[in-house]
Amino acid sequence: MNLKFGTGGLRATMGEGPDHLNLETIREATLGVAAYVKSRSAEPAVAVAYDSRNHSEEFAKEAARVLALKGCKAYIYPRPMPTPTLSFAVRHLKCDAGIAVTASHNPKDYNGFKVYGKDGCQVTSGAAAAIQMYIEKADEKEAQEDLPFAYFLESEEIEYISDKVVKAFLASIIKKRTQKELTSNLKVVYTPLHGTGLSCVSSILKYIGIDNLRLVREQAKPDGDFPTCPRPNPEEREALELGIQECEKEGADLLLATDPDSDRIGVVVRHEDAYQQLSGNQVGILLLDYVLKCRQEAGTLPKNPVIIKTIVTTSMADRIAEHYGVEVINTLTGFKYIGEQIGLLEQAGEAKRFVFGFEESCGYLIGSYVRDKDAVGAAMLICEMTDAYKSIGKTLVDVLEELYAAYGHYVTELKNYTFEGAEADRRMSLIRKGLLEKPDMKMRGLRVVRYEDYQEGVDGLPKADVIKVWMEDGSEVVIRPSGTEPKIKVYTERKEA
Repeated sequence: MNLKFGTGGLRATMGEGPDHLNLETIREATLGVAAYVKSRSAEPAVAVAYDSRNHSEEFAKEAARVLALKGCKAYIYPRPMPTPTLSFAVRHLKCDAGIAVTASHNPKDYNGFKVYGKDGCQVTSGAAAAIQMYIEKADEKEAQEDLPFAYFLESEEIEYISDKVVKAFLASIIKKRTQKELTSNLKVVYTPLHGTGLSCVSSILKYIGIDNLRLVREQAKPDGDFPTCPRPNPEEREALELGIQECEKEGADLLLATDPDSDRIGVVVRHEDAYQQLSGNQVGILLLDYVLKCRQEAGTLPKNPVIIKTIVTTSMADRIAEHYGVEVINTLTGFKYIGEQIGLLEQAGEAKRFVFGFEESCGYLIGSYVRDKDAVGAAMLICEMTDAYKSIGKTLVDVLEELYAAYGHYVTELKNYTFEGAEADRRMSLIRKGLLEKPDMKMRGLRVVRYEDYQEGVDGLPKADVIKVWMEDGSEVVIRPSGTEPKIKVYTERKEA
């Protein structure tokens, strides 16, 4: 296998050969995971989940078969499930690891193989390096071994994850409710974008009292071809067009859209007879302020409360947290680092300090019941928040403007630059060289005032291929290569008067 296992596991196009995801590369990766967990546990167990993509079920069952063959207990969901339910199952079933077969919001040709540690968090660099070592040591004959599929059906080491685990996951979310009942007769349109969110999201919304829930029927059924949205990314308006049309037809207050593995969520809100899409940062600061305000008023904020966000997420969150007396922990990009920080709090006996976590790419976590972003819990809280403001005559856009007036208007922008092969790495090297050798370097016509290179280690964070730049106009720019695609991502933030 030519694919390299990283902190995001594996993600690639599906097809034949060592550069793609297929049964053989899935076997090799799973052999590495099996060896890794066996080196750390006498009775290893691994939970497995998969999304609605083409071949996801096949890959997941192959992973479970290989785990069982190598002496690991394998728990597998019997149907496509949201990725956060995998994080939950790892801890609920006391597993040593978890595997999620998903490529999140990538186009249909992609799939992925994410690995989680026993803490329910995606593995970070140390564990990823160890798994890569075990993958390289895997016997190629083992990877090519083609046992009858009956082995999967007959093995006592493979067990389906019961609905009791899913109910426990939903019950953990319900405990995070901010209202006993909704009061505004909220009208909500929901689309799972052909993914896994339908059952969990619709169940949780109906439970809290969303009686006017409409589905985007064309996108409700799981379909790995994503026929109505070739890029099933809830950050992109194109994927939301059918949902917006349904909102206009129904006069809905809110559109919610979850990506194929239901860990990210997109939001569109009605405001002054038009529908406005909110960015991941905007939804994050709305939820942050709402959660802190509700818990402060209810007297349920813990002592020394903590929120956790990534370094590319809006610094407006820091201002809001400061207002409520809440500590902010900033992490490298990737929700695994947010989950890691929750785990560290738990090890210190301080897990209750965690209040909220989010990243700008539409990922939110409302409690420590999982260690990854969770669109199911976020959907519940967004509806409760929208209902609370609607009951006093405000939309989320109204509240957003009030927050800007109070803390300053932070304008954020993300641009993606796609390259072929190793060109993204070469471009990052050129940027570093320019910053080092040219003290008067300019970007977009603006002079660079100073910069930080995270390859040297910044603020106690692990070394990373990230550069942060401060410009002469006061704006801040973060530059990093994507961990899953051949892209360089450029995040810009400036505060308007």
